[in-house]
Amino acid sequence: MSEHVVIVGAGHAAGQAVASLRQEGFAGEITLIGMEPYLPYQRPPLSKKFLAGEIGLDRVYFKPPEFYEKEGVNLKLGTRVTEIDRTAKSLRTDKGETLSYTKLILATGSRVRELNLPGFDLDGVFYLRTVDDVDAIRSYFNKGGKCVIVGGGYIGLEVAAVAAKHGIDVTVLEMAPMVMARVVDPIVSRFYERVHSQEGVKIVTGAAVSGFEGKDGRLTKVTCGDGTAHEADFAVVGVGIQPNVELAAECGLGVENGITVDELCRTSDPDVFSIGDCTNHPNPLLGERLRLESVHNALEQGKTAAAAICGKEKPYAQIPWFWSDQYDLKLQITGLSAGYDEAVVRGNPDEGRSFAVFYLKEGRLIAVDAVNRAPEFMMSKQLIANKARIPAEKLRDESIHMKEMAAFSE
Repeated sequence: MSEHVVIVGAGHAAGQAVASLRQEGFAGEITLIGMEPYLPYQRPPLSKKFLAGEIGLDRVYFKPPEFYEKEGVNLKLGTRVTEIDRTAKSLRTDKGETLSYTKLILATGSRVRELNLPGFDLDGVFYLRTVDDVDAIRSYFNKGGKCVIVGGGYIGLEVAAVAAKHGIDVTVLEMAPMVMARVVDPIVSRFYERVHSQEGVKIVTGAAVSGFEGKDGRLTKVTCGDGTAHEADFAVVGVGIQPNVELAAECGLGVENGITVDELCRTSDPDVFSIGDCTNHPNPLLGERLRLESVHNALEQGKTAAAAICGKEKPYAQIPWFWSDQYDLKLQITGLSAGYDEAVVRGNPDEGRSFAVFYLKEGRLIAVDAVNRAPEFMMSKQLIANKARIPAEKLRDESIHMKEMAAFSE
């Protein structure tokens, strides 16, 4: 049969894979299958500008509709793959269709972690992962009232920021002792708690949500294990995501905290690749396997898989980075801070809205959190990749420009 690449999934990674396949010279057939009725779109704006109504769906799409027509891509949207037969190199969809492939890319992404608590199915209890989720939440924004956010991570705080700017009474309930506990140092966490409080958001930490209560099928309050209750016209739950690995597992591919792939995004089957949130991949720069939930990872793996399918080896080996927009704050994170033994602060997180935290492990820079500090963010990628050892007093000294930091590496 002629070359046919089938991509299962229609998120950031899938969109990039389509674009990169054509850029790398793939002239065969490309079919993209997505469960949602939308073209591949970007998820980060969903909890930011799209939720705020500042941009429309056309600005969220990864590529415009004409791109797929021009590149001759078969789109099967609103369609779910139910089974993969690796021996026959074919798959079946919920529409009863069977498709054959020469190469398969699993870009199945991730889904929200749901709370199976009393009242979880009341009207007014939402998750935020899709365009349809945002449309449903936004209908409540126009009514004002009280919103309870369950979870003080990126998504929860980004939604809190947008809701507060819309004049909504917002309460954030976080089970951990601090917000964004999984990804930042207490210094950064305290800063965000201060800013949200200044913007009128109430943050309650150490709050274990026990259920949702309502009247006539509609949410009226969110309850906690300590007996407290918080009135709510609507609630948004953001307690993490989990990778969609079921298809891969059912057809016998290696799965361990994600679909296991090599540096070229190949699974245990050389004709099947996997990219994006759902993958567990090696990072030679950090010397460990990772499963990352980031746009950067999705894009780069899309490029790597496409190149490999076209016979070009471009191993994926980059320092991870992430970002979060809240109010006028842009938090940019480079590297992974887990295991750090020293945090060095540049700037004053107790005043103003601009500073950076450098994370060191045995004197080596492993990660940076930069709030409205583009130079620190940009330079940190190179410094971390080079395993730089820079004295804490130099990192702390704002009279030394970030471009000069490499000169102080020991």
